[in-house]
Amino acid sequence: MAAARPTVSARPLSPHLSIWKWRVHMAVSILHRVTGNAMAFGGVVLFLWWLVAAATGPDAYATFYRVATGPVGIVVGVGLTWIFFQHMMNGIRHLVMDTGNALEIHASKTFAIATLAGSTLLTVLTWAAIFLTKGI
Repeated sequence: MAAARPTVSARPLSPHLSIWKWRVHMAVSILHRVTGNAMAFGGVVLFLWWLVAAATGPDAYATFYRVATGPVGIVVGVGLTWIFFQHMMNGIRHLVMDTGNALEIHASKTFAIATLAGSTLLTVLTWAAIFLTKGI
């Protein structure tokens, strides 16, 4: 005779994203993970392309340079700059929260909005400095 199979428990499932109301501090926390992965993947791919192009010779490097300084390269550069600053600002947010501060809902929401505003402002300032000094 076969052993009886255990029955499915009637206990409720753990809370998950489909039942929580999305709030800015929740989205920014998830964005922190996304930006970290984007930097790791995008940064490594671009670094390897640059490295291989530099090692291959002047023609390969000229192609890399043309793409990197063209419209697509500028858009990717601005995007990676924002990703970097957003990840950094949110890392500071998490560091402050790890000390036990800014855990209240209002403070957490304000801090989350500040990370978005701060990363956008730092990106604009960085690229303004690049355009004003290098004239891409």
